[in-house]
Amino acid sequence: MALDPDLDSPEGDRLDVLATLVRAYEASHYPIAAPDPIEAIKFRMAQNDLQIKDLEPMIGQRNRVYEVLSRKRNLTLPMIRRLHHGLGIPSSALIAEPA
Repeated sequence: MALDPDLDSPEGDRLDVLATLVRAYEASHYPIAAPDPIEAIKFRMAQNDLQIKDLEPMIGQRNRVYEVLSRKRNLTLPMIRRLHHGLGIPSSALIAEPA
């Protein structure tokens, strides 16, 4: 990899095969579970230094944001769409079953 071979060269082909084998091995031996939707939101909040008020346009009034983050209220489809577009969280992570 340090040599950064051309993709059309024999070395590039070999690197591509090895990378594919590593991906397949990791996927079968060390699968990564989908994140919990609420934890994904909290993680993105920490990453972007967001506050509760920053989620209001995506989730609703402040009390609703607190209810969602404390797992007292489920995410709705419109919330999921707005969170996906507003925070860039994959929608598949937001529709996963909470832990």
